[in-house]
Amino acid sequence: MTLALSELGFVFIAGLLTACATGIGALPFFFVDDLNVRWNVALWGVASGIMLSASVFGLLSEGLANGAAVDLAVGLVAGVLLVVAAHALIEGYDVHPRKYEEASYRKLLLILGVLTVHSFPEGVAVGVSFAEFGLTGADTVPVLGVGVPVLAAFMTVAISIHNVPEGVAVSIPLRSMGVPNWKLVWWAVFSSLPQPIGAVVAFSFVSVARDLVAAGFGFAAGAMIYLVVSEFVPEALDLGRSLPGRGRRELLFGLAVGFALMIPLAFV
Repeated sequence: MTLALSELGFVFIAGLLTACATGIGALPFFFVDDLNVRWNVALWGVASGIMLSASVFGLLSEGLANGAAVDLAVGLVAGVLLVVAAHALIEGYDVHPRKYEEASYRKLLLILGVLTVHSFPEGVAVGVSFAEFGLTGADTVPVLGVGVPVLAAFMTVAISIHNVPEGVAVSIPLRSMGVPNWKLVWWAVFSSLPQPIGAVVAFSFVSVARDLVAAGFGFAAGAMIYLVVSEFVPEALDLGRSLPGRGRRELLFGLAVGFALMIPLAFV
């Protein structure tokens, strides 16, 4: 199968939109000096709920519809191993946003490399969700005159919403350093720039290797689910440690909202 540049460009733009959504997390600091801890914890809960439900109702369901359960399972394990390997690779590297402003060219390359390992799976999820892009008979929604797979539309929105609290997390330490507001937006977006690259790579792979589509969906789901369990939920509980119940109530509320937002995905 030969991929059209227009298809690759569309998937790249979808991934770029998710990256730009990270900048939204910096916008509240144009109006307030700090973000309420309760809301921050709840935002991480929303992101976690969205990613879990999108993985179960979208990626795993689509994977079973496109291949054998064993292929899906292999992909799931591979996705988890990717995140585990990524954690092992970046352990010991301090890519705290405080270093962004003072980074040299070589340091910025290192930071971008570490961010690629960190956010690549999110871009993969977007790219894999476009697996049926351009295929006849696929369920689509019109976007700018182009028929986009329903799953791809949901996943792009899901990753974008998930990126908002990440943008908040990037902006908080930079704000404490007195970094200008417009730079907060830039550095937040910068932290997710690898996502459009991951989206294009994943889309190219599953489009050419059609027999591995189910494994591709499993791979994206495994990475997403493990990210939620190993990063998002612990991050939320760490932020909420000063709240009554250590923020569990706010986290559960956010999780419920995130699941509710993605429920329509189970019926398409």
